[in-house]
Amino acid sequence: MTDATTLLWDDTVLPFQLDAADIRGRVARLDGVLEQVLSQHDYPPAIEALVAEMCLLTALIGQTIDLRWKLSLQVRGDGPARLIATDYYGPTKEGAPARIRGYASFDADRLQQEVSEGAEPFGLIGKGYFALLIDQGQGTTPYQGITPIAGGSLSSCAETYFAQSEQLPTRFALAYGRSSTPGGPEAWRAGGVMLQHMPKASPFAKEGATGESGLLTASDVLDGDDGENWRRANLLLDTTEELELIGPSVAPTELLVRLFHEEGPRVFEPQPVRFGCSCSADKVRQSLSIYSARDIGHMTTDEGTVTADCQFCGAHYTFDPATLGFEAEKSGDDA
Repeated sequence: MTDATTLLWDDTVLPFQLDAADIRGRVARLDGVLEQVLSQHDYPPAIEALVAEMCLLTALIGQTIDLRWKLSLQVRGDGPARLIATDYYGPTKEGAPARIRGYASFDADRLQQEVSEGAEPFGLIGKGYFALLIDQGQGTTPYQGITPIAGGSLSSCAETYFAQSEQLPTRFALAYGRSSTPGGPEAWRAGGVMLQHMPKASPFAKEGATGESGLLTASDVLDGDDGENWRRANLLLDTTEELELIGPSVAPTELLVRLFHEEGPRVFEPQPVRFGCSCSADKVRQSLSIYSARDIGHMTTDEGTVTADCQFCGAHYTFDPATLGFEAEKSGDDA
């Protein structure tokens, strides 16, 4: 049976602040959202795990940014897991939910071989990079930050990004997987906590980075009382258990009190999150406008149409080839 706690905290991100430690954070629970993201595709378990972790990171990070449109996370590697991509769309109005979507591209043959040899999901990425992209919409210049794959998990990659690119000490504790409540069906659930030291006007950085491949870590950008507060908060976060993160029996507010009661946790309004895709026939048509009539001819099916599928949500679009390509667009402008 579904209880009130489950309904209240399903698919939400709860912002909080530790007033005594100068640390802010988020607690996220993704239940139906994650199930919808993964149900769009028939991914192998290892790829599902990577997409689940990436979606959880995206929900936590997206809620920390004053976002007018879209945050994207991307991981590209030379292993069989070639691409993991997620998008977070900020709320369109007060009280509206944020939206998340996710997608993965992989080499099925290489993946099967490496998994059979005992490779863990993160090891399937190989060498590559972790990218964070912020697009605030029309009339703005998108921001992009990139760091190498490092640390042994996607959450470690995100921590490295914030230390290296933003000099913001950041920590994630995540849990995700398929589970079921008594009498309920098995489904994906995920939960996590993000800690981040409050930004400083002039961030401190020690001489020499101590992270993997010479990258900065949280300890490289904190000192004195700030460093001690950060270490204590991390030790407390280390005591969390997977069931506390995923729920549903422990509410995020209860978890924060158990972990950080001496740090003075203060919570803010939770943000609802839903699955959502921004694809549309107009956007697909626009993406096809770069092709010539010859290119469009090669794309045309035996039935005389051009089709396209959204990689994120699986939506299927069918077009008249005469309306596509830059030559068709130019003819329309001349008309």
